[in-house]
Amino acid sequence: MITAIVLIKTSVDRIPEIAEAIAAIEGVSEVYSVTGSYDLVAMVRVRQHEDLAEVIPGQVNKVPGVEHTETQIAFRTYSQHDLEAAFALGLDE
Repeated sequence: MITAIVLIKTSVDRIPEIAEAIAAIEGVSEVYSVTGSYDLVAMVRVRQHEDLAEVIPGQVNKVPGVEHTETQIAFRTYSQHDLEAAFALGLDE
């Protein structure tokens, strides 16, 4: 699994709508509104590096109101909580 952290600058008056639109994109696992230089942070999780191009410049950057993005690619995951949550999806019966 490839994880990318996408820092997003948006139209400030439309943050909730933009966040919801980004959260609905396949491959986006979470969207956070944050303080600081950026307005939103999106966690993107895909199977292959090539899929990042489909999700980030292909869809996230095209959401109306997204003004700028900066993408960080994660090398390793250190939180067991995150790993357990990712693998536990759909296992409850």
